[in-house]
Amino acid sequence: MAWRWVSDGVVDAAAAAEAGLGEEFASRGDAEAWLSDYYEDLLDAGITEVTLMDGDRVAHDPMSLLP
Repeated sequence: MAWRWVSDGVVDAAAAAEAGLGEEFASRGDAEAWLSDYYEDLLDAGITEVTLMDGDRVAHDPMSLLP
């Protein structure tokens, strides 16, 4: 299955997509590494919370990106 980060509170879908939200990864480790590198871009796009999905299954409860 594909791993991806999603957010329920997305106000600007275009900014979220540009920041990389919804990109699919081959493994959980790849998804987590990506988030470590790009969480500031997500914050800049107005995204303050993300959930890790494994296909249609929630793999990690919502997680705040705020410091």
